Amino acid sequence: MSIIRIYTDHDTTNLLFTSDNSSKIQARLAEIGVRFEQWQTGSDLSAGAQPEEVISAYRKDIDRLMQEDGYQTVDVVSLSADHPQKAELRQKFLSEHTHSEDEVRFFVAGEGLFTLHADNKVFEVLCQKGDLISVPANTPHWFDMGPNPGFIAIRLFNNPDGWVANFTGSDIAERFNRLEN
Repeated sequence: MSIIRIYTDHDTTNLLFTSDNSSKIQARLAEIGVRFEQWQTGSDLSAGAQPEEVISAYRKDIDRLMQEDGYQTVDVVSLSADHPQKAELRQKFLSEHTHSEDEVRFFVAGEGLFTLHADNKVFEVLCQKGDLISVPANTPHWFDMGPNPGFIAIRLFNNPDGWVANFTGSDIAERFNRLEN
């Protein structure tokens, strides 16, 4: 079940809002320019599925987003709990950073915790199978796949180079929740 939790950015104990209702999640994220959708997941793919198979299963939605928003490339990231570099990969995304383009992720399987820092608040969004999140360019955020990742995500990019992070140098991500799986 997808969940949003909103805190003040200076106090991890000051929970301002929480909900597992997708309409409320979508509305709260829209307030800060974040797109949140839930897609039908007809295919039952699991970590380790071939990228071509994943992209083929969601080609219609991928093409729609590419046409609507001008995305140029698409790829698939798939990690399982037995991945030999899972700790290193997890660490790569845990510090607050921005991108010069939107960060678009659709969760084909599994889960991940996107945390956004906007309007003096921290928005934790537990994304699950079927969730699409699009974080606008230059929005500070971080991502946690947990110590035992098990997810497949489709990623869309405007930049043909793919994922390029600009780290803020802030330690805010260290003060907020992590995904425990």
